[in-house]
Amino acid sequence: MQTIPPSLADKETAFVTGGASGIGRATVLRLAEDGFRVVVIDRNAAQVDALVAALAQAGHEAVGHAVDVCDRSKISALINAETRVDVMICAAGIGPSRAFDDITDEDLRAVLEVNVLGVFISCQEAVRRMKPGGRVVTVSSRAALGAAGFAHYVASKAAVVGLTRAMAMELRRRQIAVNSIAPGFTDTGMTRAMTPEQHAAASALEPSGRPAAPEEIANAIAFLASPRTSFITGQTLFVDGGKSLGGLGL
Repeated sequence: MQTIPPSLADKETAFVTGGASGIGRATVLRLAEDGFRVVVIDRNAAQVDALVAALAQAGHEAVGHAVDVCDRSKISALINAETRVDVMICAAGIGPSRAFDDITDEDLRAVLEVNVLGVFISCQEAVRRMKPGGRVVTVSSRAALGAAGFAHYVASKAAVVGLTRAMAMELRRRQIAVNSIAPGFTDTGMTRAMTPEQHAAASALEPSGRPAAPEEIANAIAFLASPRTSFITGQTLFVDGGKSLGGLGL
């Protein structure tokens, strides 16, 4: 039997913050392939425009907005401009490396603003429009378990895990699923900013000897973004090649 493509009105809409690069970009591409109408949200206007143009050329439905996730009025406006709000993916984040003794108040505030407040704003504005069956996926980090060299980032990602669980508890009776993906060391612009020596050392600590590809993280995000997994809620899925298991290994 031939499958009839859904009309635009029937096509689910997924919003992806930080969607123009790294894990966010890989997620946008995967969700578009899965049949979603995708709304790309990112501060980098040139990257947003290039990605949306590429998606359109490939026959996918997508729009883009060059917006800071901490700008509530703009986030609210772009969400309310859409006919449907089915999925919110929060992939925007920053994670500068800094020794604990060197982290300033301003460093901490900057990371918490993007990584926690940005997630809070995006999720809150999205769920106000979501109907039963909606899904939220935050991107936390394996670093939420603790790591040296960027305590402010660790604190922010631990907060994302806690916020995810709290949202899931409040929204479960509305049948909105809220989960988190916690990537391990991943090949993104953030990690490529490391020196070659730092990158090699971090890769050597991975069970596979390499960082994850953004597409590998995007596949996990797509799993939780699917309506077929909407009975899963309040969970944090570690996608780190097994490093979070700890132990000495064999």
